[in-house]
Order: sequence, then structure tokens, then C-alpha cells
Amino acid sequence: MISNRDLFFRHLGQTSKSPLALEISNAKGAYLIGSDGKKYLDLISGISVSNLGHGHPEIVNAVKEQADKYMHLMVYGELVQSPQVRLAEKLISYLPDPLDNAFLVNSGSEATEGALKLAKRYTGRTNIVCFRNAYHGSTHGSLSVMGNEGLKRAFRPLLPDITIIEFNAPSQLKKITTKTACVIAETIQGEAGIRVPDTEFMKSLRKRCDETGALLILDEIQCGFGRTGRLWAFEHFDIVPDILLLAKSLGGGLPLGAFIAPAHIMQSLADNPALGHITTFGGNSVCAAAAIAHFDVLVRDRLWEVAREKGNLFRQYLVHPAIKSIRGLGLMLALELNSAQETRRIVARCLEAGVLTDWFLFDENCIRIAPPLTITHRQISDACEILLSAAKQ
Repeated sequence: MISNRDLFFRHLGQTSKSPLALEISNAKGAYLIGSDGKKYLDLISGISVSNLGHGHPEIVNAVKEQADKYMHLMVYGELVQSPQVRLAEKLISYLPDPLDNAFLVNSGSEATEGALKLAKRYTGRTNIVCFRNAYHGSTHGSLSVMGNEGLKRAFRPLLPDITIIEFNAPSQLKKITTKTACVIAETIQGEAGIRVPDTEFMKSLRKRCDETGALLILDEIQCGFGRTGRLWAFEHFDIVPDILLLAKSLGGGLPLGAFIAPAHIMQSLADNPALGHITTFGGNSVCAAAAIAHFDVLVRDRLWEVAREKGNLFRQYLVHPAIKSIRGLGLMLALELNSAQETRRIVARCLEAGVLTDWFLFDENCIRIAPPLTITHRQISDACEILLSAAKQ
């Protein structure tokens, strides 16, 4: 009989020449369990997806209950579906004015695509400003606003009229002009190695968009939903975007994304042409039910405060000469090391010892720390002990 591992290499499209190929048979809480029974403490939570860990009972129950009612219906906005409208209402009730209209999609990449289309349609402009080392997904539009040439060169030509500027560099903001439809930025850059901008930069960015009439799109696909110690990362900077991008942990472990904007902006997609953005599975009822359950627990337990406290624990434990610095907020952290080689060595040793972590697309000198927000103090202590041991060897 052909093994799952053989089938994996034979029939699944690969994203690299050397996949980790770790076979997982089960996952619970902060642990992944291999087919051989070995447990791995998950410090990346599916890249900031599994906020409540794996198999959270309230999410599982919500999925089962909704699946018993119905799963897929047409989701082009023609049918009123309780999970969709309740999720939209819940999200918007925790967002500031004027963010009051949610368009549910399949993923973070599609949220980016929809938002870029919306900005161009609303403003009638074509120029898009993005940032060096930004990551917003890998479909053609989101690839166009990726700020790293290495991953996009092979797929050119991409969208025209893209301007890439330096992140957290106020002098660069003059490149935003009255021809700019939108500026798209991660509130906190993720794949650049967790780069937290200065508050004054973010305020200046907001002001420059206001001055030029450009829409400000903030991507909280990775940094939203409590991960940084606030419910929304933009709260750290006392600004509000024109369009907000959400995905990853939004669906509680199921595929779901959203772009959220004021209703008068969002309505641009409903006319001239109608169906300005459509999606077959976006806002699927089961995914929306899981998202509601995830958000209810997040708010009830105020897990953004928990993330702040637990992030501080990692900082207290992870003191070692090999760790040059720890960047980030809450449970969105990067451990800066001396080289990519050292990073890979430590990540490999951690995996051998039962801790799963990795590095960043655009900063291989750093180790990612983004566990479930529900990780326990004991699990943090255990993980840090293994990290420190791996750094010594």
C-alpha cells in the first residue's frame, strides 16, 4: 500500500524542493501529533491561524451545528444567510466608525484582490503604493503589491502603476499623490521579520492619504484578532483605515477572509458593473459559523490581554547571547539571530526536540514565535527551554 508520504510527493503540488513533510495525524490545543505519536508544541499556529489552538470545542460544535443545517448555498449576496450576517454584524460592532460593511471572501489573498479593486473603482485612479518587504498574498494582484522582487520576478508582467516605498520612512510618503488610488500596508509587517512602525509614521501615513484622497488599506491578515496585544493592531497607532483586510484566524481554522470598508465605498462594487467582485465560496456558512465561535471566545476571554502577558513571558525567558533582539508585540514575535544558517540550525534542533517553529520569507535571520493565544505558561516555559537548549548547541 502506498504511504501518505509517497502520495504527498507524488500527487500534491509542492511549494519548494525540500518540504518539511511532517506527517500529522491529530492536533489538540497547542500540540500537533505525528503519525508516529510524537508531539510537537506548535509555535506558529498555522502562521497565525489557530488563535484558540487546535480542536477548540466551541468552534468544533459550531461547525457541527451549522453543517447539520446547511453547508454551501449561493454566496453572491442574493440569499440572506444567518451565519454571514451575524458574523458581519459581530465584526463591525467591534470596529470603529466608519468601517461598517464587510465583504466575505475565501482568503487573505482574495481580501487583498477585492480591496485593490474596490479602491480603484471608488477613486477612479490606478496608482497603488505599497511597501518594501510587504507580503499580502501570492495571487497576481497581491503579488503585484508584494515588496520583494525575489518571489515576483518570474511572474512579470504584473499590475502596472505600482509604487514601492520604504516602510517606516516618513520622507517616502511624498510619493503618495493625487493620482494614488490607495496605499496598502501591513499594520505590522509580518514576513519582513515583524517590523513594528513608529506611531508618528502611521499618523503621517494616515494624514498623507487624507490630503491626497488616497484610500488607506491596512492588512491585518496576520496581525489582527488580538495577536499583538490589542484586538486590532491599528489601535496601537490611534488611526483607522479606509479598508481593513482580515483572514487567517478569522475563520477559526477554516478558510475565510474579509475586506471591510464604509458602506458608501463598498457600494462601488455593486454597480457599473454589477458583480464588481464575486466569489463562489466566500462567506461559506460553516466557515462563518466557525468564525463567530472564534470571535466570541476571543472577546469573552479578552485574549488580546492574554497575548500581551504571554508575549512578555517569552521575552523574559529568551535571554541568550545568540538572540540579538526580540521584535514585535504580544504573541507576534521575531527572534533575531546572527545568520540564516544559525536560524535553520536552531529550527531543525527544535523540531527534533518537539517544538515547531520557522523563519520569515523576507528575513531568514529570525525565528517566528506566533503560538495559539491559548498557549499555557507551562507550555511557554517548555518551549523556551528547548529554544535555549537548541541555541547552545
